[in-house]
Amino acid sequence: MENRIDKINYYLNIAKAVADRSTCLRKKAGCVIVNHDEIVSTGYSGAPRGRVNCIDLGYCTKKKMFPDVRHGGYDACRSVHAEQNAIISASRKDMIGGTLYLVLYRPETGEYDTGANSCQMCRRLIINAGIETVIVRGKTDDEYIKVDVKDWIENDDLLQGKLTY
Repeated sequence: MENRIDKINYYLNIAKAVADRSTCLRKKAGCVIVNHDEIVSTGYSGAPRGRVNCIDLGYCTKKKMFPDVRHGGYDACRSVHAEQNAIISASRKDMIGGTLYLVLYRPETGEYDTGANSCQMCRRLIINAGIETVIVRGKTDDEYIKVDVKDWIENDDLLQGKLTY
């Protein structure tokens, strides 16, 4: 009898396929919002509709302006984040109580970006969208971390004077 993939990895694999559409040169990101075992929306990182993507420019504008900044410098980034694109493509009533599956990987190596998670702006959007859980792909195809969005609300990093990514 053939082994059947579990639902979490099923949705994470779909998020990986969505990430493959990403136009970011630094980090491919894709996500899937699911509620009641149905896909509500997907999103990947890339320039706003109609604007030139970094893959078309041949360089990362953020890296060009801030070569040593890993976290931050978001105003120089051309991309709308995967989570943002998925959220603006869905109705809030369809996201309330849902789960966001997120995959991030480095295009130059294909390795998952371990320890990566939603940025502070995306966290705010996820909270306001009513999403309850975020699941992020870990370092291998069957590892992941599960985040209860209530933790982001109750342990507000910005009020504690620390940032986590």
